[in-house]
Amino acid sequence: SQQKIFKAGDTNQDGQLDFEEFMQYLKDHEKKMKLAFKSLDKNNDGKIEASEVVQSLKILGISISEKQAEKILQSIDADGTMTVDWNEWRDHFMFNPATDIEEIIRYWKHSTVLDIGDSLTVPDEFTEEEKKTGQWWKQLLAGGVAGAVSRTGTAPLDRLKVMMQVHGSKSNKMNIASGFKQMLKEGGVRSLWRGNGVNVVKIAPETAIKFWAYEQYKKILTKDDGKLGTVERFVSGSLAGATAQTSIYPMEVLKTRLAVGKTGQYSGMFDCAKKILKREGVKAFYKGYIPNILGIIPYAGIDLAVYELLKSTWLEHYASSSANPGVFVLLGCGTASSTCGQLASYPLALIRTRMQAQASVEGAPQLNMVGLFQRIIATEGIRGLYRGIAPNFMKVLPAVSISYVVYEKMKQNLGIA
Repeated sequence: SQQKIFKAGDTNQDGQLDFEEFMQYLKDHEKKMKLAFKSLDKNNDGKIEASEVVQSLKILGISISEKQAEKILQSIDADGTMTVDWNEWRDHFMFNPATDIEEIIRYWKHSTVLDIGDSLTVPDEFTEEEKKTGQWWKQLLAGGVAGAVSRTGTAPLDRLKVMMQVHGSKSNKMNIASGFKQMLKEGGVRSLWRGNGVNVVKIAPETAIKFWAYEQYKKILTKDDGKLGTVERFVSGSLAGATAQTSIYPMEVLKTRLAVGKTGQYSGMFDCAKKILKREGVKAFYKGYIPNILGIIPYAGIDLAVYELLKSTWLEHYASSSANPGVFVLLGCGTASSTCGQLASYPLALIRTRMQAQASVEGAPQLNMVGLFQRIIATEGIRGLYRGIAPNFMKVLPAVSISYVVYEKMKQNLGIA
């Protein structure tokens, strides 16, 4: 934090912090803190109470209980009165360039950095300040690069999952070892990354559309007082996800076709698109679209609900000294919640992949969503709906770790605090 103060204070960039600059920093900083204090102190009695923190966070779209707000105040409250007056506030934040409660929020914002390959997570949300300073596009860029690296790192497991979803059946006992053997025998080491190109290319348009759509839906759903509740946020998030998925859906189909393709079947992304278009027409690019869209709701809903639950449990029981949970708690909560979301929506994802691949599996009848469900249950039972879930879960931890580390490195390189 000393470096942060130094950077903020050294206005003429000569690498030294002279007395004038330091005084100026303190003045500016005090102004900012005064504003932050005033905005929190709703009843203007010169003290911040827990209920006021709850109110302020609600405006920013985060709901916490009074008990959790007390935890946040406790870390600032010096005299133990359970309210924070201006002196305590100033002393706490004077040498702590986190000028506002938004730092804490940034920690607890459902971490959208974690890319586990199925990007159905909630769109990124930015504060007004981040939008003004242009921080938002840097964050999106950092997230995109992190996603690309993590997807590439876990691509072999992803391809194995798709193979198991499409070809796994009672007669074909494909497990992780035999699946890898089969892929290596058929196409060598390079074939393990088949379909990864499309998977990486689609990150940029998907993120951009999702971000743009989310802002639009929020505008439409905002209440008269300019506040967005949790429900509105969830609805606009899900709609934004659905919008983005709809526009890039043909790329999803390409990824699946390439992943189940044999060596030499397609020379690349464009070749694959040309061949599908010629043989099956435009309709083929939207196969499996319905189960895909249906899967967004249970995934996003359970993901968010579990995340909120874990977050509030942590804040109530384990947050002793500060409301800042640290990296591991955040990654743990994020990973656990998205895993639960995946569990719930997995059968729909499996049906989607099967439908996307159907025409390329010779002699297979072209079934619709309900027909496929019935056939899988009849021939393989409930277990058939969860084929390929083992490699899917095996890739969660490495994917989360890679994307987090790359995101942090990218943030440093782009100069985002």
